[in-house]
Amino acid sequence: MSFQAKDLVCDLYPRRETRVPEAKRETRVRSAAAVSLWAVALLLLLPVLVLQSAGGHMSPALAAQGVVVVHTGVALVRVLTATTVRLVALGFWVFAYIWLGLAPLAQLATDTYPWEYRTGQGTALAAVAVVELGLLAHSAGALVAARRERARTTGRFVPAPGPVERLLSRRLAPWRVLALCGLSLTLAVLLVPGQPGGITAYFTSRQALREAGLQDGSDGAFLAVLRSWSLSVPAFWALLGLLRVPRAPGGDRLLRGIRRLLLPLLLALNVVVNNPISKPRFWVGTVVLTLLFTVDRLGRPRAFRVIAATLMATVLLAFPYSDYFRYSDREQFTVVSLSAQFTSNGDYDAFQQVQTGIDYARERGFSPQNALGPALFPVPRSVWPDKPEDTGITLARYAGYDFLNLSAPLWIESYLWAGPPAVAAVFFLLGAVGRRMDDVRHRLCDRAGTLATLLVPAFAFYQMVFLRGSLLGIIGPLTLLVAVPLLITTPAARALRSAPAALPSAPTRPVSIPTTGGHP
Repeated sequence: MSFQAKDLVCDLYPRRETRVPEAKRETRVRSAAAVSLWAVALLLLLPVLVLQSAGGHMSPALAAQGVVVVHTGVALVRVLTATTVRLVALGFWVFAYIWLGLAPLAQLATDTYPWEYRTGQGTALAAVAVVELGLLAHSAGALVAARRERARTTGRFVPAPGPVERLLSRRLAPWRVLALCGLSLTLAVLLVPGQPGGITAYFTSRQALREAGLQDGSDGAFLAVLRSWSLSVPAFWALLGLLRVPRAPGGDRLLRGIRRLLLPLLLALNVVVNNPISKPRFWVGTVVLTLLFTVDRLGRPRAFRVIAATLMATVLLAFPYSDYFRYSDREQFTVVSLSAQFTSNGDYDAFQQVQTGIDYARERGFSPQNALGPALFPVPRSVWPDKPEDTGITLARYAGYDFLNLSAPLWIESYLWAGPPAVAAVFFLLGAVGRRMDDVRHRLCDRAGTLATLLVPAFAFYQMVFLRGSLLGIIGPLTLLVAVPLLITTPAARALRSAPAALPSAPTRPVSIPTTGGHP
């Protein structure tokens, strides 16, 4: 085996004798006190607080919802107390626990929902079953992937890297990162002044943009949204790549000077195109959390647990009030109980939309062809007149709402394709891939400049948007989020071949840039 090939294998699979199997490591280090505290908080205090303020009466659907709360709570406790950083699992179970655990608990206890449409107890029980089916399939997929990872770390032979490993082991290419920086700045100069409203449109509420017809679902609005995201996502990746690009082996004084010149420009650009006024809260949170978790010191287990706890508190207490900039007519804050938020705030309509979708499918049947909509999202409706409609809009029309900007959780999106089998298949795959991403990131966390350290945090938190849906509305930004970093990275084998043969195979380090959070 050549020097380069050996180095690549070491990159992906560190020597077996230096690793401790994950199950043993978690058993030895996981804190019983932390498990107990989180279990009490998530499985007892919060559900009791929601039910106490909600009141209501017992029903079969409410009793079944208790199973969902326990399932999501236990899974979240495991993530929050684990000795390894599992970002993708954190994003999934935070969403599942709050949006499909606590919120439906309050809604079922009071029979009060954010929107007017109502279903019967049979539909409510079916909705709980669909949600739990997705959670069970996700857990099963993650378990299969975890066992496979355990077999890899304890096996006698190291297998060839799989597709997830090959993808996430890609390394940042310095000149590609700089090219993306230049492209982002050029696009900003060309596109920002030419759009309606110019730069002020980026500091205009989304309500005002919608009233101006820039977010109404037409082809013109689609192009406006696409133009907006084509500035936001590359600008974000250009800044992140600039902060985390590894130091060149032979010295990079020129590159360091260029980075220092570009850094303030990209910071300013991101303030314009990725601010909380014109961009959704989930996206702004993705940008901030990704930047945090790519800092080495904040990506370690202890810091992860602190940030994860802060994230949980923020999502529970501050998220309902964080849409302050969404509307032009801003009312004074009124702090209400968690139960009141869950039953009156449209942000928590996920479970109600699952119920609406079940009624819709019972009346009109399944539509497997609708899965082509997200897959072929770039095709305009003028070319494809029968292109499937956004699922959230479809359900809103079915329920008779005038307001159409509603969510369509992945549970009901996949259910409308082919029923429970589609839900089970989609979430099994999501659980397996998510666990693989977390495991590969953990394995490569000490290798600076790998795609694993950048893409996994970004996907982990944007995953909450993906889960909330609708797919047709978020697939464009998600595609950009994944495609752009592929363009600024190269395969690990190619990066190793391009390195001088005399150099040792020690991990490269990010360049030290003041205030970037890199290595000192």
